[in-house]
Amino acid sequence: MATQMREYILGVASDLFSSQGINATSVDTIVAKADIAKVTLYKYFKSKEQLILEYLREYDARLWRKLSEVTARDDISPKAKLGALVDAMMDWIADPEFKGFACTNASVEFPQSENPVHQSSLEFARNLRNTLTTLAREAGIKNADTLALQLSLVIEGAAITERTQRGTGAVEHAKCLAKIIINSSH
Repeated sequence: MATQMREYILGVASDLFSSQGINATSVDTIVAKADIAKVTLYKYFKSKEQLILEYLREYDARLWRKLSEVTARDDISPKAKLGALVDAMMDWIADPEFKGFACTNASVEFPQSENPVHQSSLEFARNLRNTLTTLAREAGIKNADTLALQLSLVIEGAAITERTQRGTGAVEHAKCLAKIIINSSH
């Protein structure tokens, strides 16, 4: 029962953080939407910051579970796997429910570099670049770090553009650009 209540509160908070923004979502809003007492929220989460960090961890874990389906494949070449990973990221971005990468949004709302929320957000970017670098190295690409940075820029740029300018074809253009970058890498 305790785990269910914790997950319920986290789910309500996640929906609100995603749709309204983290700073715009007060604890009072969360407890009202969840129809619980404030003391119940604090029983499961010591602070709003802890709730935010758990929201970011859960989002990150969900995204990487999805992406691991691509990176774990043995039936395609490492270079094809790299392209498939970018395509999977673009498919995530193209989802009509996509409201930006939670970690990127959080880093904007918490710009102080020493803030734990900001630090958690940076971890997402590091994991993305590291995964792309690893796949590029496995594909035998000499400038794997450079390619990973270029692909990260394409992915993160597509995410921002798709969130702010739906219907512009940003995802399809980003997929094409990523293919060109990958295919021109040696």
